[in-house]
Amino acid sequence: MGEEIEKPSMESPLLTSSGTNEEMEFLTEVKKQLWLAGPLIAGCILRNIIQMISVMFVGHLGKLSLSGASMASSFAAVTGFSLLMGLGSALDTLCGQAFGAKHFYMLGIHMQRAMLVLMLVSIPLAIIWAYADQILLLCGQDPEIAMEAGVYARWMIPSLFGFGLVQCHFRFLQAQNIVFPVMLSSGITTLLHIPVCWILVYPLGLGSKGAALGNGISYLINLLLLALYVRLSNNCKETWTGFSKEALHDILNFTRLAVPSALMVCLEWWAFEFLVLLSGLLPNPKLETSVLSIILNTASAFYMIPFGLGVVVSTRVSNELGAGRGQAARLAVHVVLFLAIAEGLIVGLALILLRPVWGYAYSNEEEVVKYVAIMLPILAIFHIFNGFQSVLSGVARGSGWQKIGAFVNLGAFYISGIPSAILLAFVFHLRGKGLLIGIICGIFPQALIYLAITLCTDWEKEARKAQDRVFSSTISTDIVT
Repeated sequence: MGEEIEKPSMESPLLTSSGTNEEMEFLTEVKKQLWLAGPLIAGCILRNIIQMISVMFVGHLGKLSLSGASMASSFAAVTGFSLLMGLGSALDTLCGQAFGAKHFYMLGIHMQRAMLVLMLVSIPLAIIWAYADQILLLCGQDPEIAMEAGVYARWMIPSLFGFGLVQCHFRFLQAQNIVFPVMLSSGITTLLHIPVCWILVYPLGLGSKGAALGNGISYLINLLLLALYVRLSNNCKETWTGFSKEALHDILNFTRLAVPSALMVCLEWWAFEFLVLLSGLLPNPKLETSVLSIILNTASAFYMIPFGLGVVVSTRVSNELGAGRGQAARLAVHVVLFLAIAEGLIVGLALILLRPVWGYAYSNEEEVVKYVAIMLPILAIFHIFNGFQSVLSGVARGSGWQKIGAFVNLGAFYISGIPSAILLAFVFHLRGKGLLIGIICGIFPQALIYLAITLCTDWEKEARKAQDRVFSSTISTDIVT
């Protein structure tokens, strides 16, 4: 009898200890991710607000100005910002894994290669923006809106060069878990952007052109703040050792990862921005374009939360894989999925509750405000699925799966999402609602495929691959030196 009682008493502490260890590891990872996520999400939101503020200033100049600025912003995203952001996202893998492997000086080399590539790419992009109005006319857009968009796009050209360099600095710092300076620089830039836009739009009388130019000025301010931090802070002494000729070599290997990284980002981003272009082909294009632009601007603002979580898990996964800790990377993935589900439900509910008043932030016209209120519940569903796939995309970037991600996004959006949107909007006459529901039909399978890939991953094998990548990159640099 006594022995029977003793057995559970001896086994129970072992079971409790095992369960407690797992819980402690999970909670520790939650704390790490939340510590990183807070500043990163705040920084992402603040950076996104820069373009929102510009659009809001333009929106109060009239419906045509709002439609033109919205169309130009979509054109700029499709032909410029998405490509630069995608190319820069190669640093999520390269810098993150190099930092985890403690090959610190390679972070500065990788960033310099990215800066060079992004600046060279920005030159032909600037030429494309200079002819934005003519390109939009060839795409069948409303002539009045296209001409207004062309003017806005030309005044946004300085934004290209600042945006690309800012992206490189962001990812360089994020890979090292340096997040508070990123948030602080974004906050200062956003606060300054409001008076910058106001001065350019009203006292200087530049109107919508001033709002466009304000974007470029603000990106350059952000770049200056980040560059000063990187070059003066003790936190970056080992990772930034100054400009080096080594960065001019082995650019091909960087490009091999940067191109699929760009495709992965662009294929997704283009699908969303393509909706605005499609809205210009609907009946009453000024109303449809304005409302859909407001919806996508809202989606972009709230998307910064799961996007920030995606950056967090990209950093955590890349750092752990680079350090050879596959199971720690696996735990980071499980934690971020839990956080993404909770965030999606909370933000979805907030969008539904805000639907009667949200439109007034962008326009004083009742027709626009009522249409926005109808669209917000659909946007709530959109956000839940989009947030889930966003964190899984972060896992892919941290692991170096950009080639797989490019194929997944190609199928999800261009075989499922866009065709569904066209069918619902133009055949079933759901107009803007159909466009948004259609893109949800692309996000849902995208999220499922990413989830299946993630759950079937051998994380120890991925850790070995990451260390091989870091080692080969270091060896090639040493050989050149």
